[in-house]
Amino acid sequence: MLRREFLLTMGAAPVLEAFQRPDTPPPNVVIIYADDMGYGDLHVYGSDLSTPNIDKLAANGVRFTNWTSANPVCSPSRASLLTGRYPTRVGVPRVLNPDEKAGMNQDEQTLADLLRARGYRTQCVGKWHLGATPDYLPTKRGFDHYFGIPYSNDMQPSVLMRDDKVIEQPVKLETLTQRYTAEAVQFIQQSKGSPFFLYFPHTFPHIPLAASARFRGKSPHGIYGDVMQELDWSVGEVMTALRTAGVAGNTLVLFSSDNGPWYQGSSGKLRGRKGETWEGGVREPFIAWMPGRIPKGRVSNAVASMLDIAPTVTKLCGAAAPVKPEDGIDVWPLFTGTVDHIERDPLLYFDDVHLQCARWGQWKLHVTRYNRRGYSPPPKEGLKNLLLPKPELYDLNTDPDESYDVADLHPEIVNQMLAKMEAAMKTFPDNIQHDWEVTKTLKVSPTAAGALPRSID
Repeated sequence: MLRREFLLTMGAAPVLEAFQRPDTPPPNVVIIYADDMGYGDLHVYGSDLSTPNIDKLAANGVRFTNWTSANPVCSPSRASLLTGRYPTRVGVPRVLNPDEKAGMNQDEQTLADLLRARGYRTQCVGKWHLGATPDYLPTKRGFDHYFGIPYSNDMQPSVLMRDDKVIEQPVKLETLTQRYTAEAVQFIQQSKGSPFFLYFPHTFPHIPLAASARFRGKSPHGIYGDVMQELDWSVGEVMTALRTAGVAGNTLVLFSSDNGPWYQGSSGKLRGRKGETWEGGVREPFIAWMPGRIPKGRVSNAVASMLDIAPTVTKLCGAAAPVKPEDGIDVWPLFTGTVDHIERDPLLYFDDVHLQCARWGQWKLHVTRYNRRGYSPPPKEGLKNLLLPKPELYDLNTDPDESYDVADLHPEIVNQMLAKMEAAMKTFPDNIQHDWEVTKTLKVSPTAAGALPRSID
């Protein structure tokens, strides 16, 4: 048995046996997922913003400092959360537009599919963004019901849907968080007596920002602060609903965000923002809460990923594993503190179909980069993802903002990571492999570490 498998088995077995006894109901699962919220946007992560309910969640659960998204933008990050697979495997390498006819590959099994087959009631409340046509909406991807905006709130047409019907156009954004929360609370109240899965991906703090009259103008940090305070209120309402329904003791609550901040918000002194594979674009706040099973007040520095949610939850709930292999792993032992870390292969970061970098423990290796920063306008010669003149290695333990390239000091780490990345790329779809092979042939001019590569073709 591999060491990792031994650690997982030893760490997870006692809890799994308890949940899987015939006289013990499976645990409920609530995933609250913010949109474009940065690593530094919560008070418990060092922000000046007021987030007392989320802080309380962290004080009574485990808070991660090295939890990462699988992608720095919306649609791909959501695809990885619900499948446990890289977005470049499931047909969602980039942000989906409202007029697209397709979405996440229909042969992919979602976490909702697997839990519903286990007997769970399932509902999605909020932003979907994995396909807006009827065959790709949540009601065709394992969810009994859906209430929300099928894509980002800055996209047109602006529509609010219930199941597969448009019920409001344009959407009244000012009351959206209030209505989302009421829907989530009602689902919890109506699910007593049956295990349930609530996937609650908020629309905010993605722009355009809007808050209800109760919160508008109340924060000293402007509309962004107002929106965050209302989101925090929403978390408090969900937690109150769980306690009122008498199910809090048997519910796993997870809180995180899809990617780093866009125009506003804080990346918590990390380099980069939304749309970039620097840590500021992919490292996320992450809190796991389950009374009596997840110890209170823990802080975990272990490296984990949104890819890990699906395999962790399905195993905890006794659901069948998906047919296709997952890229994530079961990290329940990290939730409970049974182990401090789990050995794993490097986590790969793509932007669109392009492999850009990888995280392996404390190390981050960048191998390609766009010839622009973030969402800035593309250069005159056109947007290109180019191979760096030489890989850049950053020690995130001592250099979390990726300022000092130490590749020359640790050539053995660079070579190990490059070999592991090459091996992993051979398992991806043909178009992803092809792009990687083409990228490696592009010629670039020498640049300083961390600078934008320039083509010499």
